[in-house]
Amino acid sequence: MATTPLSLDRPLAASRANRPAWLVTVLCWLIVVFDGYDLIVYGTTLPSLLKEKGWDLTPTTAGFIGSLAFAGMLVGALAAGLLSDRLGRRRTILWATLWFSVFTALCAVAPSAGVFGTFRFLAGLGLGGLVPSANALTAEFVSRRHRSAVSTMMMSGVPIGGSIAALLGLWLLPAYGWRSMYAVAFAAVLVLLPLCYLLLPESPTWLRAHGRVAEGKAVEAQFGLVHDPSDHSGGHHAPGFRTILRGRFLRPTVLFAAATVATLFAWYGLGTWLPKLMGSDPRFDMGQPLAFLLALNLGAVLGSVVTAWAGVRFGPLRSAVAAAAVASVALAYLLTYPTDATPIYAALILAGVGTHGTQCLIIAAVASHYPPKLRGTSLGFALGVGRLGAVLAPQVGGLLLDAGLGVGSNFLAFSVAAGLAAVLLAVTAAVTKPAVTGRPTADVLVH
Repeated sequence: MATTPLSLDRPLAASRANRPAWLVTVLCWLIVVFDGYDLIVYGTTLPSLLKEKGWDLTPTTAGFIGSLAFAGMLVGALAAGLLSDRLGRRRTILWATLWFSVFTALCAVAPSAGVFGTFRFLAGLGLGGLVPSANALTAEFVSRRHRSAVSTMMMSGVPIGGSIAALLGLWLLPAYGWRSMYAVAFAAVLVLLPLCYLLLPESPTWLRAHGRVAEGKAVEAQFGLVHDPSDHSGGHHAPGFRTILRGRFLRPTVLFAAATVATLFAWYGLGTWLPKLMGSDPRFDMGQPLAFLLALNLGAVLGSVVTAWAGVRFGPLRSAVAAAAVASVALAYLLTYPTDATPIYAALILAGVGTHGTQCLIIAAVASHYPPKLRGTSLGFALGVGRLGAVLAPQVGGLLLDAGLGVGSNFLAFSVAAGLAAVLLAVTAAVTKPAVTGRPTADVLVH
């Protein structure tokens, strides 16, 4: 019998049985869980890496290595936003998953800090390429009314992956050491990638825009979708960043990116340094440092649920302003050095709700704010530029500790960043009325 050549961009056959549209969301969500694990795993292993013999890491150099993955994500997000619009969402997602899983797993055999940092940077290229592509694809398989909620719920995969990293760390780190934590990442290649290759469809909008109308119709029929003419890009070539950086798109594009910088500074700064912060100050010596990281990530999971509801009920931008403000206040509370564990855990849960919830809502707002042909590019730009905050946060945290300014200086920096995000999002809501401040039922930018 003849066989079909293996191809990452092979379209699903139209003759197969119908599949539920939620399957696309579930598959992309599972990939995001692995994305979250690979991001947060560095924070769980940081105390061990600082003690690794022969590596001679300091908080400053450890912060620099932590920033390398986010620097890779910056490049990856900027590139993937364009690639997903030009080459297809499906192919970009599959390659990004393979890429970040392999290079994260290679960290387990890194012989030196330099090689380890190189692998983290290379893994970041795939990590950054995944989220904008997955969000752009998922948005096409849900109704406009529920697009904001589904986008926010899907991003719960990041803190769930972080929670898995913290839980596995409690078991693997004492028994098998930090290298075992990175070896786990290869599970994505062994289990998830084959499933996505077999089941994940290509974007009908992308297929139609590139002249593959019959294939687009086949995917729509297979998943029970009704073609929306407004989702047709009207051309064969995807727009570049110039389109979203001029005219009526310029102001919201800049504001969304700036708010993402501040939000990711707070979220990934905490994700990188929290175990070290809570384990190095006797005033927070109330249990396992990883338990505090787990609280932060569980709060972020809760935040995904709460903000999914709030985004639909009040609009993604209004909800994001409130979420960022909550995070800022919660982190400022830690500056008082509470003596009881309960309010510390509560503050970290609220910080997780606010920081990650804010980022989920920004993604939902961007996905609902731009027309479909600009969705991948606009998400890639916001998340790519926003990675500057993630790049800076680990370095700033390390520099503050090396300068002898103590744990409180980190919490202050992250609190100020969350407060700045709230201000920027309030400005965004004011200058983009009524496009994204009400319920997110439209996908085009209103003049």
